[in-house]
Amino acid sequence: MSVQEICRVAENTQLGDGLFLMVLHAPKTTELAQCGQFVHIACGEGHLLRRPISICAWKAPELRIVFQVKGEGTKWLSERRTGDELDVLGPLGHGFDVGALGSAPVFIGGGIGVPPMLGCVREAVKQGAKPAAILGFRNKGAVILEGDFRDECETFVTTDDGSYARHGFVTDVLKEQIASASGVAACGPKPMLKAIAAIAKQAGVPCQVSMEERMGCGIGACLVCACALKAKDGETRYGHVCKDGPVFNAEEVEW
Repeated sequence: MSVQEICRVAENTQLGDGLFLMVLHAPKTTELAQCGQFVHIACGEGHLLRRPISICAWKAPELRIVFQVKGEGTKWLSERRTGDELDVLGPLGHGFDVGALGSAPVFIGGGIGVPPMLGCVREAVKQGAKPAAILGFRNKGAVILEGDFRDECETFVTTDDGSYARHGFVTDVLKEQIASASGVAACGPKPMLKAIAAIAKQAGVPCQVSMEERMGCGIGACLVCACALKAKDGETRYGHVCKDGPVFNAEEVEW
């Protein structure tokens, strides 16, 4: 179920180069939100199409999103100020099934795929699990939300160039942690997801992946509101048509 709601901007803070954290007063949307879902935001009269932005976290009546400026629509969004109103449609999409990941899930995010994993971690904690988080970034300047994750669970951070925390990739850490993991959920670029799915499969651990890279969640790049994914069984499934979501069991994906 989703609603269309006029939401007031409570906060809009720049986290880094082109990255913004926005908090919206969204009482109706937060009543329905689940981890891994997204909202569609109208970005001014000059931009016909709504921009899809992943839900980072929520606590009624406040909804938290993180987005990256990639075009005129998200640039307009980044310029909103406290008290401005936004036309928001959501929550949308089929998100992560955190309960199916067991008592010791590992949540992995890469780049702009990091924000939606915060809500997953918090939901896992709420359900009594003891999650861990692995966050991957290009460099030190791209690191976001580290403190929020550390407040909730054991958190590992990697950077591609070694400028902060551990030099390497999220898969390096996952290989070390997979033996104690009851399940894995991940969001980020396809090569990263493919490698994570392979590690989980070899270990016999359930794995859920978000293919939101295809729909541009977090960068507002969805232009046709459809994300087709050819599954191993030969069927084409739609990850984003405003009724289904970008999350799939890794075993379904034809990599």
